[in-house]
Amino acid sequence: MAFDTDSVTNQTIDLDKPDFKFNNEVNSFSKVNVNSCWHCKSCSGGCPFSFAMDYHPNQVIRLVQLGQKQAVLECQTIWICVGCHTCSTNCPLASDMSSIMDSLRQIALRENVRIAEPDIFNFPQEVSNPIERYGRTHKLEIMLRYKLVKRNWFEDMDVGLKMLAKRKLDLLPSKIDKMTDIKQIFNDRAKRAI
Repeated sequence: MAFDTDSVTNQTIDLDKPDFKFNNEVNSFSKVNVNSCWHCKSCSGGCPFSFAMDYHPNQVIRLVQLGQKQAVLECQTIWICVGCHTCSTNCPLASDMSSIMDSLRQIALRENVRIAEPDIFNFPQEVSNPIERYGRTHKLEIMLRYKLVKRNWFEDMDVGLKMLAKRKLDLLPSKIDKMTDIKQIFNDRAKRAI
């Protein structure tokens, strides 16, 4: 028996070899019951990055439910998810999809699965740099720094322009008042790393 996903990818999934322990592993790790999903597609409909995913978030949940461990752990979607919680706020059950995606990434790393988006490991550092300087993220700076590394300036320029138009990107960073507290957090983190 095979499962052909709809418009996102034309991959065929082999349903003859399910790993139903995987479902329980994800439930336990994420503290979310993936079996409660209604497959209403609210998570996928609201995801600002679904256009770049090989499987939409609801399809990842379905693959977990069907025990398709290898397909899930090798997909790009788990690495593209930025944890913005748009999916969770759209979900009628308020399922924590970000926790599920994070759990899937952790399981993939633990099992040494080939990472579909290897450059993604630079992203957390790019996010924490402006936090260290301003006390909060500055999305435009993060995007520009990432573009410097990737050298694909115009690949998703339309997304950036849409974000600017919807006032989701500030041109200049804002700074919090208690920067001494932020500096202390980063100093403590640096000491623990030694």
